[in-house]
Amino acid sequence: MSDAAQPTAAEVRAAAEAVKTALDRHLAAVERRSGEDDPAVYEAFNELAAAAEEYDELLYDRYDEVTPFEIPGTDDALPPYEGPEEPNALSVLIRRDYAVVEPQRLLAQAQRVEAVEESGASEAGFDAASGSVHGALGVLFGEFEPDEIASRHKEFGLEEGDSTLWVTASDEPADPGEWLEAPFEQADPHRVVCRFDVSAVFDEESDDLDDDAEPVDRDDEADEPDDADDLDEADGAREPLDADR
Repeated sequence: MSDAAQPTAAEVRAAAEAVKTALDRHLAAVERRSGEDDPAVYEAFNELAAAAEEYDELLYDRYDEVTPFEIPGTDDALPPYEGPEEPNALSVLIRRDYAVVEPQRLLAQAQRVEAVEESGASEAGFDAASGSVHGALGVLFGEFEPDEIASRHKEFGLEEGDSTLWVTASDEPADPGEWLEAPFEQADPHRVVCRFDVSAVFDEESDDLDDDAEPVDRDDEADEPDDADDLDEADGAREPLDADR
């Protein structure tokens, strides 16, 4: 950054004060939290992270110094909760991705279901025996609950991808049939009470942390003397006592 674009010392000081204020607000929210997933704590956490990131950037631009903290990213974080404090209804939104990695296994499982309930599958308009993958998927998802498919996905020739679950709060329950035409378009991130994500990317990040760990040098351990052996050797070198003494 050029000298002309550098932040002033006053701006850096103001950013530091903002971090202090955000720290106080976060602690106050934690002390007043109503439960494990209190939205006020979540909002205060995001504000603290944003303030710390701003201070870290200004400190570096002005003084070429950094803070000793790892600032969590907030780009993918949910916005502050703006839903009702005492919701009268909630919605659970779930997305699970799968890859069809073994189509023949998928077809075979669907054919087994058809063999047992052939009339039901025909009435539903699916014909897994025809060799249609989309037909086989229709048979299996029509027969098994989504949670059972998730727990037995390998049996059906599927491979798990990312998944997410959102719990959103509402003032009042929706009317019957109100959202069926577009069930996911009304998901408001500002009303999300909590969410749970599963992704292989999290495992990769964990592996990266493990790789960064400093390995133990086994050679150094091998060079260390064995105290027990040293004592044995020392005992063997001693002159035996004269029994006549």
